[in-house]
Amino acid sequence: MKMYVVQHIHEVTKDCEDLKMIGVYSTQHMASSAVARMSRKPGFSSAAEGFHIDEFEVDRDYWEDGYDEW
Repeated sequence: MKMYVVQHIHEVTKDCEDLKMIGVYSTQHMASSAVARMSRKPGFSSAAEGFHIDEFEVDRDYWEDGYDEW
């Protein structure tokens, strides 16, 4: 089973991004419809290039390694 994650990333400054989680959808079509709806909203309408749709398979690890502690 797949899911589609819609996010919007807006660069606030050179070193700072604002990420908004829009939603998680069961089909590509529903994810695209969410982008169409949100792209008419204030803020989003002037930054439509910031939308991203990512496809994920459920019940799967996407990060398989550990990480170094600082």
